[in-house]
Amino acid sequence: MVLSWSRRNVFRRAHKGKDHVKGGELEVEIVIPTHFKCPVSLDLMKDPVTLSTGITYDRVSIEKWIEAGNTTCPVTNLVLTSFDIIPNHAIRRMIQDWCVENSSYGIERIPTPRIPVSSYEVSETFTRILSASQRGDDNKCQELVGKIKVWGRESERNKKCIVGNGVGAVLAHAFDSFSSASIDKHVVVLEEILEVLTWMIPFGEEGRRKLGSLASLNSMVWFLEGKDLAARQNAALLLKEVSVHDLAKAGGVVEALVKMVREPIGTIATKACLVTIFNLVSSAENKEVIAQRFVQLGLVSLLLEAIVEGEKGVCEKALGVLDCICDCQKGKEVVQSNALTLPLVIKKILRVSQLASSFAVSILRKICEKREEGVLIEALQVGAFQKLLVMLQVGCDERTKENATELLKLLNGYRNKVECFDSSLEFKHLKKPF
Repeated sequence: MVLSWSRRNVFRRAHKGKDHVKGGELEVEIVIPTHFKCPVSLDLMKDPVTLSTGITYDRVSIEKWIEAGNTTCPVTNLVLTSFDIIPNHAIRRMIQDWCVENSSYGIERIPTPRIPVSSYEVSETFTRILSASQRGDDNKCQELVGKIKVWGRESERNKKCIVGNGVGAVLAHAFDSFSSASIDKHVVVLEEILEVLTWMIPFGEEGRRKLGSLASLNSMVWFLEGKDLAARQNAALLLKEVSVHDLAKAGGVVEALVKMVREPIGTIATKACLVTIFNLVSSAENKEVIAQRFVQLGLVSLLLEAIVEGEKGVCEKALGVLDCICDCQKGKEVVQSNALTLPLVIKKILRVSQLASSFAVSILRKICEKREEGVLIEALQVGAFQKLLVMLQVGCDERTKENATELLKLLNGYRNKVECFDSSLEFKHLKKPF
């Protein structure tokens, strides 16, 4: 097997002062020794390991093979008596030496791999984290959480091992313990736990339950309203994992979420907050009361700002929240009274995604269902009729098709009262949400 390494003017450094090929490209074929290549991927091994059958593979390749449920050696086809994989340091050093010898051809030396973390090490660490959190020893807990962060940064394999051993539930328990004691006193360790928890989503039932405790929710709201941008984003990501039942009982959640949308710190945090808001206004037992609270805090105008030329994910979620708010009478009145609603909603039909179009058509139907002449004429003026016809032609889900059909019936009776024109409106004069 031959690996071609293409390098522009590859000998320029080796032959300084000599003429180089202008605009040319020199291809050098480097033959990789067969025993340096992984039998599975046929690529140069970066972390050679040996199975119980004595065959050496690259760690990533053989781990994928085993994780797929295979119980045999790929080369010998023998049943593996053990799934232990042993680092082959001799081959790895030989590969590194070969890379150094061929560095003039642009081949980089493979780094010495770190030893992956074991399940035993992870289990021992989270036992110590539980013990430290129960004692209220934030310094020791911070040290142990820092160790988990380092392991996670080293490789995806480490992350899988950490998550697979249930560390998420343990950290959620520690977060609850320190939050119950004092947020101000334990703010540093709480920030560390927040950061690690974000790459353990989704949690198990036990982890969600601990994060849904009143103490944990109060702590996350505290971080949402703080000044540390990373902590605010991490809190927003975790908050959307909490059950709606627990969220609805916590104080200050609605206000904190609206503040995050009003003062956006990034697309990821904004989308996370919009998901949480959507869950609250669509699933909570007292969703109408919650929706009214969001409306009172000025969420409708913030959602419309987010929809203006917003990134696809943000636009979809903002339209989804707006659709749910229209189920509340007070919310629908505020949505309808805003001059931007109709032109924006109609403009987004068929422009963002099928999901966004479905939300937009649903909003439009709820606004127009009272058959107010002024609203229907305005919808016609900004091109609703044409958009709905096209939507039916290109295809959509049954619910959206039903909404579009009903809207066309409503609008058809007013077409002779207005001269329709295209809805290619521009909103460049509007301030973008971020």
